[in-house]
Amino acid sequence: MKFHGIYTPAVTPYHDDGSINWKGFSDCIEHLAASGVHGIILGGSTGEYYAQTAQERYDLNTRAKDIIKSTTSLIVGTGAIRTEDSIEYGKAAKAAGADAILITTPPYALPTEEENAIHALRVDEATGLPIMLYNYPGRMGVTMGEDYFTRVSKSPNVQAIKESTGSMESVHMLARQFPNIALSCGWDDQALEFFAWGATSWVCAGSNFLPSEHIALYEACVVEKNFDKGRRIMSAFLPFMNFLDAGKFVQSIKFGVSLVGLDAGPPRAPLQPLTGEEQEKLKEIVRTVKAEISDILKDTKNG
Repeated sequence: MKFHGIYTPAVTPYHDDGSINWKGFSDCIEHLAASGVHGIILGGSTGEYYAQTAQERYDLNTRAKDIIKSTTSLIVGTGAIRTEDSIEYGKAAKAAGADAILITTPPYALPTEEENAIHALRVDEATGLPIMLYNYPGRMGVTMGEDYFTRVSKSPNVQAIKESTGSMESVHMLARQFPNIALSCGWDDQALEFFAWGATSWVCAGSNFLPSEHIALYEACVVEKNFDKGRRIMSAFLPFMNFLDAGKFVQSIKFGVSLVGLDAGPPRAPLQPLTGEEQEKLKEIVRTVKAEISDILKDTKNG
């Protein structure tokens, strides 16, 4: 599998009582499949996998695959504290027809690099699917480092990594020492730098409701190799990215989805929806981002 383009970690819509809104979920998946994004990710933190039962995760995978069929790539997260559970999530992803799986570090356990690599390779052995690694020490507590990558990169299934440390040093190390693992941007306000270092994809939650704008940056940098255009688009994006980085990330994405007429509902506890003031601020930022990027695309097309 070639990991190229925009991969959207999809939200999971809920009713006010916390139950899954299956109609809302279907609408969101159909919207993404029609939007031009290159792949949809389930079982990520944006989808609130940590607040879901195993059966809910299995059912979400099956429902999404039934909707998108083979029109859009489906990547399924295997995140869990126990390796045995990650293996079961991987097997269920394969049974549902996923094109690839997402493997991260088991949270809270704080494994060594060797232990973390063994975890990933056991999931790999049980599934045999293409793998996108997910390096996010801010949530998982430890960083995937050089020893880890040396061990896991021996598997041909390890094909990409969503790099979310926020450290350009990690990006440089991966680009120089592990070119066989395709870089995927996992830190939004560094997207331009990732693309300059050869990243071929971007996992971006904002593409749940701003798909064409995220695709525009990817195409400018990766397809057209026009970094002057890319810098302009990136500059327009920064207020939006700064808002997301300020906290309430999932809450902001779910409210953003509502701005395009989809019902994402509230987040599950312990998270709470944005306040009215926060909603109005995000609404204005989104309006400005859309207008500015639209103007940039018109300008560069005419130029």
